[in-house]
Amino acid sequence: MRVCALIPVFNEAPHIEKVVRGCLAHVGKVFVVDDGSKDGSGEIARKAGALLLRHSMNCGKGSALKTGLAAVLNEGKWDAVIVLDGDEQHDWNEIPRFISRLVEGGYDIVLGNRMGDLRLMPLERRMTNWLSSRVLSALIRQKIKDSQCGFRLMKTDVVKSLVLRTQRFDMESEMLLEAAKKGFRIGDIRIATIYGTEKSSVHPVLDTLRFVLVALKYMFRAIGRLGRLQPKKERK
Repeated sequence: MRVCALIPVFNEAPHIEKVVRGCLAHVGKVFVVDDGSKDGSGEIARKAGALLLRHSMNCGKGSALKTGLAAVLNEGKWDAVIVLDGDEQHDWNEIPRFISRLVEGGYDIVLGNRMGDLRLMPLERRMTNWLSSRVLSALIRQKIKDSQCGFRLMKTDVVKSLVLRTQRFDMESEMLLEAAKKGFRIGDIRIATIYGTEKSSVHPVLDTLRFVLVALKYMFRAIGRLGRLQPKKERK
């Protein structure tokens, strides 16, 4: 498969060079979206070999993903894109395993699953991941074990079909809701749980609330579609 990587970045100067160079060992190209960094992350990524896209101000991870995915699709030559973070919490050496899982399993999306080893995952992250994964699984009727994992491989045919409205971390859930609605198959693969000393950009309360709002909107739209499909009663 022709696979590229997409890395949204916000102030990851200590890590991004290593991540870009690591990814280039496994994919044909690395796209980095610098989402308003103030520490030179974008320039470091460009010098490491990435195609750099910039936001003049911090717009949120969802906006960075939209910018990057649009650039990937615009090139028109990639079969799939692997998305990962720029802080070394995702092991780029696992990229070939994602590709094998996608091809051999007949999936359209493969998610990283960190829930097999929870010893290093902060308690609040365990709780938000558990809640969002359970709710998402029920909504899309596919088993999702780690819906909040940003390490994921998606076919570009899936990306082309997505209509994404969110701007922040809730987009990672919105992607899955939209993909499942269109009939795409979602699989997963066990990955290492890696947490350093850096502070996470995910807010456990606000981002959980954003997820709940996305889920509710999806439910209301689904109910609305069902209502429109119901035959109208004949007037007497």
